[in-house]
Amino acid sequence: MIHAHPGAGPEKTLIRRRGLMFVLSSPSGAGKTTITRALLKSNPQTNLSISVTTRPRRPGEVHGQDYFFVDFAEFDRMVEAGELLEYAKAFGHYYGTPKKPVEAALSKGHDVIFDIEWQGTQQLAEQARNDLVTVFILPPSSSELERRLRNRAQDSEEEIHYRMSRAADEMTHYSEYDYVIINEDVEESIVRTQLILDAERLKRHRLTGLSEFVRGLKKGL
Repeated sequence: MIHAHPGAGPEKTLIRRRGLMFVLSSPSGAGKTTITRALLKSNPQTNLSISVTTRPRRPGEVHGQDYFFVDFAEFDRMVEAGELLEYAKAFGHYYGTPKKPVEAALSKGHDVIFDIEWQGTQQLAEQARNDLVTVFILPPSSSELERRLRNRAQDSEEEIHYRMSRAADEMTHYSEYDYVIINEDVEESIVRTQLILDAERLKRHRLTGLSEFVRGLKKGL
């Protein structure tokens, strides 16, 4: 929200900004979750879109904070009721974005960050392209991607091989995104992603009240 003074008078023109949906996608292990956490920490008016999923909860994960964990029947009900902005199947389980909290945040001028797959990104683009900014994170090499997957120690050997094979397909979708970042150095990638977010917030079509502000400026000339 921007407070501006048109002319020299005491009155204020309030320039508001509708929030944007900021999507980060990447193959598993390329760094999107690390970048997402850094953005949330440095942008207090930004919300994380918490997905609903049918996959089992991992050790340390909290329902309603990391994901909303549901069974397949509840997920199907949410799809049928139109409660999801997007949904997709990945690694044998379904993931989706609840609609209501996202729409509430955008209307308040809060940005929402999404850590989702390319299938979900396509669905968001079909529904709300004007609100959407998309960034694809690429690893610097396939060997580095495999190293990162092994270092996080979350997956079995079979799962690592599956994620590596899936990454080959996922990376072909980079051209569908607005921006691409090669995550060689995570701190530098965080800076670049923040620059993208800052620039997108300033785009004219996201601001309301500008015409009134300009009229006020003209009166003071």
